[in-house]
Amino acid sequence: MKNRLLFVACLLLASMPFTAFAASDATLLAAVTAADDERLAATKAGDKTRLAAIFSDALHYAHSSGKIDTKASYMTSLVTRSTIYESFDYQTRTFTPIAPGIVQMTGRVLIKATNQGARADNDLNFLAIWREENGQWRFLAWQSCKNLPPATPVKK
Repeated sequence: MKNRLLFVACLLLASMPFTAFAASDATLLAAVTAADDERLAATKAGDKTRLAAIFSDALHYAHSSGKIDTKASYMTSLVTRSTIYESFDYQTRTFTPIAPGIVQMTGRVLIKATNQGARADNDLNFLAIWREENGQWRFLAWQSCKNLPPATPVKK
């Protein structure tokens, strides 16, 4: 009987850190999801103050076209309305904690935008990184590529 009680107690104790970790993970992921939602809203609005708050000073933004932006250059294109994002429609969006204070975001998004007056509707696969900086989740990196249709098999 004593052994059985000890076994049950050990099982309960062993499950506690996992439960606590899962709960803190849920809180962390909710915070990063909210930060990403704010990033999208600030990006669509071209709001300089909101963009400055959500983008990391070390932002590295690699567009699907191959163009690379820094925080300053990307904010300039958004604030001056050289690039106007109309909508972001996530097909998938997954957040994965990869280290303390670092969360990877991957997925697929449909974006409707105008870049220097030219319409750009993109279906993109992406990889993004969020970093906690001074207690706030900030957008550190983005890299995307166009989602291409499957190749047509060659007939022999």
